[in-house]
Amino acid sequence: MNITIIGTGFVGVVTAAVFSSFGNQVIGLDIDQKKVESLKKGQIPFYEPNLEELLLAQQKNNNLNFTTDYESAIKNAEVIMVAVGTPSKENNEADLSYVHAACKSLAPHLQENAIVVIKSTVPPGTFTQVKKIIAQQTNIKYHLASLPEFLKEGSAVDDTLHPDRVVIGAEDEFVFNKLEKLHQPLKAPVVKMKPESAQMAKYTANAYLATRITFINQIANLCEENGADIEDVIKGIGLDKRIGSHYWYPGLGYGGSCFPKDVKELAAYAHKVGQDSNLMVTINQLNERRIPRLLKKYENMIDGWEDKQVAVLGLSFKPHTDDTRVAPAKKVVPWLLEKGAQVKSYDPMVKWEPQENLDHYHQADTLAAVCQEADVIILLIEWPEIVEYDYKQIKTDKKQFLIDTRNQLNEQEMKQAGFKYIGIGR
Repeated sequence: MNITIIGTGFVGVVTAAVFSSFGNQVIGLDIDQKKVESLKKGQIPFYEPNLEELLLAQQKNNNLNFTTDYESAIKNAEVIMVAVGTPSKENNEADLSYVHAACKSLAPHLQENAIVVIKSTVPPGTFTQVKKIIAQQTNIKYHLASLPEFLKEGSAVDDTLHPDRVVIGAEDEFVFNKLEKLHQPLKAPVVKMKPESAQMAKYTANAYLATRITFINQIANLCEENGADIEDVIKGIGLDKRIGSHYWYPGLGYGGSCFPKDVKELAAYAHKVGQDSNLMVTINQLNERRIPRLLKKYENMIDGWEDKQVAVLGLSFKPHTDDTRVAPAKKVVPWLLEKGAQVKSYDPMVKWEPQENLDHYHQADTLAAVCQEADVIILLIEWPEIVEYDYKQIKTDKKQFLIDTRNQLNEQEMKQAGFKYIGIGR
């Protein structure tokens, strides 16, 4: 099948690499010439495990190519996937300008019965706008569909190859059949629905997962008041089949490129349709307040941040990615510097520094160099290199606090090693 994917960001590149690996002829289309030339060399502007190898292999097999030319990319395409960004506007509504621009540019080059798939995260009602834009550029018969992605950064290639389900939003059997055939190699359940339902399914999935994180953090707060251990509580509820033991992550809250954005956009959409009192507003507020609340609590426990040597472990928003969008470190590090701390950081993949107080900030190449002289060690992200490190080998006369915001370390072992251990909800 001839496929063109517009947008060579995280979703676009992963999707292009995977579908080309099934023997399809795939073109990745982007207006950024520099990015296109880099991709042709297998150079990806972000880190994602196993992606570079797949990208290079499929270009070598001549199943995958990249271009900036709309006409050559669209004219023979049976399926065109729009996978451009939809950043939030100041009012938290989704900014659809990139989607609109892509549809306007592709429209004049469509072949008869081509399927234009919106893979970007968009709110219901987007198709009405897209149809008007395309109608201004062509009279050719084409089809629209929604194909939301459910990828996780750090495991996106595996998620695409082994999805829990494939959600197809369309209005006729021709589209369902074509897209179902395209996804057959994945051997995953296919769920067919209206485009509006597919668009809501994407928002709902992310909003629910964000709610789950926020919920367990609220329970963790209560545990800290009464001597309960949140990890025991999770075990106690996890065997209930209605609840399950998976995806309970007490910590500093949710971050990344999707959860914060999608929760805010769903709240904005609810407001737009007249439903002002909605759960998403509260979820967002609780998550925004969580890090400042915990840092104030830790400040009292360690007798103030001023002049403390603080080791910050993990700068990305999660392990196995170099993405720092809404990463805990972006709130934690500036807070510590403002309070007068001396901060050293470590991350196996990310190089990052704050905008202010750089004289009091340093990023080291090894975890040992960060921790050795620290008064306080804060584990932010559960990179294997951080979780598996032997903290007992740190030799210092200082009384060191070890703040484990992911509950990844063994509390008793850390206490026996001489640390003042502080976990979440414990």
